[in-house]
Amino acid sequence: MLSQKIEEALNGQIKIEAESSQVYLAMASWAETKGLEGVALFMYAHSDEERMHMLKLTKFINERGGHAKISSLVAPPVSFGSFKEMFQTLFDHEVMVSQKINDLVDITLKEKDYATHNFLQWYVSEQIEEEALARNILDKINLIGDDKGGLYLFDNDVKMLTSNTAV
Repeated sequence: MLSQKIEEALNGQIKIEAESSQVYLAMASWAETKGLEGVALFMYAHSDEERMHMLKLTKFINERGGHAKISSLVAPPVSFGSFKEMFQTLFDHEVMVSQKINDLVDITLKEKDYATHNFLQWYVSEQIEEEALARNILDKINLIGDDKGGLYLFDNDVKMLTSNTAV
């Protein structure tokens, strides 16, 4: 059985995961309108992944005797300046999500809810991967600079990354 405090915190994380899905979806739409097919596919896939993270939390709360609540979401931006700015926004967002997961883990330890603590370890590992991927992409973007040919190759690389990644 979940404590009220943990149930509320997990419900807060459901909202964060749903908003993350929306952020990625907005980025996918923006990239698609800029002709960045590979980046758009990458973002669409990650939007789906974030939604699955939300659903996993929803089912966990309900299975533990709580009630997962679906709330309104903050609308994501619709424009991102440049593709470099967009990926910086993505990285910053993932760092924020990691901090929220860490906060949740801290609450579970204080509440001595080791089942939820164990469940959240998957999210801790996932965030390490998400941050590393975003950092790696930013590093590649910094190597490209303003080279249009480099952007074309980058877009194709990201497209290949998406087709090789199980979401």
